[in-house]
Amino acid sequence: MRIGDVRLDARVRPVGVTEQGAVAVPDDPAVAGWYRYGSAPGSPHGSAVLVGHVDDETGSLGEFAALYGVRPGARVEVRRTDAAPVAYRVVSRTTVPKDELPTSLFRRTGDPVLTLITCAPPFEPEQGGYRANLVVTAEPVREGREASP
Repeated sequence: MRIGDVRLDARVRPVGVTEQGAVAVPDDPAVAGWYRYGSAPGSPHGSAVLVGHVDDETGSLGEFAALYGVRPGARVEVRRTDAAPVAYRVVSRTTVPKDELPTSLFRRTGDPVLTLITCAPPFEPEQGGYRANLVVTAEPVREGREASP
């Protein structure tokens, strides 16, 4: 997955859920996880969800830290193994408390979108770390024309 505007370039691997029922996030902050129980990037419907760490335990930044700088209109490209790359255009970004992350982000129906999720401040170690998520939503770029931001 690549977002040239913010120099994000992450490998993607499928992920599932943790024992607690949360989306599993790859341990390596250079790798994004595709939520394999939802829609895949390029699917004609639903939300294809990619998750990644903003940093690691040492404080070194992960690939998804670049999402802090992404703005509406940025182009996102997802390269796929068995198909042509698919392009998206960022339409929104928002921050939500972790315990209020809408389940609708993981929908398998409706218009296709790409949903990128990473951690967001505040960081409270005594409370288990980051207390919010940054959610970036992108819509497919239609063949022959760019989607408007």
